[in-house]
Amino acid sequence: MSKCFYITTAIDYVNGEPHVGHAYEKVIADVIARARRSLGAEVFFLTGLDEHGQKVQQAAQGQNKSPQVYCDELSVVWKSLATALELTLDDFVRTTEPRHKQVVQAILSKLHAAGHFYKDAYKGFYSTKEETFLTEKDRLPGGTFPAQYGEVTELLEENYYFKLKDQQEWLIGYIEQNPGFIQPDYRRNEVLGFLKNNTLEDLCITRPASRLNWGIPVPFDPNFVTYVWFDALVNYITIPAAQGDPAVNSALNTPLPAAPAPKELWPADVHVIGKDILKFHAVYWPIMLKAMGLPQPKQILVHGWWQKEGEKLSKTTGNVVDPIAVINEWGIDAFRFYVVRELAIGPDGNWTDAGFQSRYQAELANGLGNLVNRSLSMLKRYRNGVVPQRSDELAAETARVIAETRAHLEQNQLQAALLSIWTLVTHANQYVDRTAPFRLAKDPAQAKRLDEVLYNLAEVCRVLAVLLWPFIPSTTEKIYAQLGLTGSPENFSQAAWGGLTEGSSIGEPAALFPRKDKPTA
Repeated sequence: MSKCFYITTAIDYVNGEPHVGHAYEKVIADVIARARRSLGAEVFFLTGLDEHGQKVQQAAQGQNKSPQVYCDELSVVWKSLATALELTLDDFVRTTEPRHKQVVQAILSKLHAAGHFYKDAYKGFYSTKEETFLTEKDRLPGGTFPAQYGEVTELLEENYYFKLKDQQEWLIGYIEQNPGFIQPDYRRNEVLGFLKNNTLEDLCITRPASRLNWGIPVPFDPNFVTYVWFDALVNYITIPAAQGDPAVNSALNTPLPAAPAPKELWPADVHVIGKDILKFHAVYWPIMLKAMGLPQPKQILVHGWWQKEGEKLSKTTGNVVDPIAVINEWGIDAFRFYVVRELAIGPDGNWTDAGFQSRYQAELANGLGNLVNRSLSMLKRYRNGVVPQRSDELAAETARVIAETRAHLEQNQLQAALLSIWTLVTHANQYVDRTAPFRLAKDPAQAKRLDEVLYNLAEVCRVLAVLLWPFIPSTTEKIYAQLGLTGSPENFSQAAWGGLTEGSSIGEPAALFPRKDKPTA
């Protein structure tokens, strides 16, 4: 059994509708998953839904529905987003599934037996909106709490706590010794700054069932349910357990049925998350894993937030980007391209309708689309669509771009990979202008030169299809079909120069990115 490349997104909380931020996280994870498959790895890609907690219980009550019915209905919406984004998922986890409940309870039982939990009374402030306890440190100078916490109430209740303080120095050392563990670097520094300047509070891991019954029951005390974040983080382990991962099932002694074809998934190679949940993934999750006796994920890859037109996304003000509406008007690949090309993984991004339209027209329609269309149209017109003898005029430039792209993909540098690929698009378009095939075609004495130019252009189009497959898969398969090639450009090794065979016939050229007059959001 060989280790799969295991990549996850954060699981989405079901008390709302998907927006561009959710779609962005899934697209970058899918591009990484596809890129790793293209480079020869066996990949396992997981996303899913976080369905427990007080917000879900209250939202369901507000609609006179049971929490499970409420979650079931919303899960259809979220799964349809995954389909619309053309995600290459291997599993979709829901925290209300029996397999997840069993794993959470197995972990709780193990950690409780090992002395990691204690029971204590708590008197203080609680934010229902964020489902978290607050302290005096969270207050603003005027005594109120920041608006992000919504309504804050005072509580007096008993709960179980997970000991974190004892692990603070270990975690600081681990992060310092493993610089790739949290990326980008400034997010790593943010976590280290937090850990070095604050005493880690023990984590409350339960809620009284009398106050919240929509959660996984605590196996050693039926008066409590599991805190939603402890439950949610475990999803990354649930699926390896369900897939028969030997290390996970050995560590947890999980009571799940034996998997028909066990997979070795853990540790995760990449957790793709947003910056707002960094503390949960970079502080609580590592300590939970250490207590379970499991290795740490190899990388927590942290992306930024999207704004629209320089303003915060807000359903209240109508300042939103509906990914499904964009996809319906512009096509899935235009959406996938824009969010990866516009924003490197890490900083915040700003969606503008004018920027979307500009990238679509300049880079997709006039750049890639125009290159493929005119290259293949000339091959049809001047050589009846038959591929001429091989010529290597653009081979060196193409090899440089292939090497650069591979290096970027291996580092999950998606925007940088696209920038490298586009240097080849630009170079090839300039090559058309420089060699002027339409002039060569008028001079019979230039027939050999025209053959050389036409081969180089068609072959560059083929290589571009391979390099771009992780990013815009539907478009690259259209390019392959227009080249008369069967199968899919999904294997990076296919990018090597010389794949087009002399004497083979291409298909019919057609516009890849029809011109549009207006942007949408």
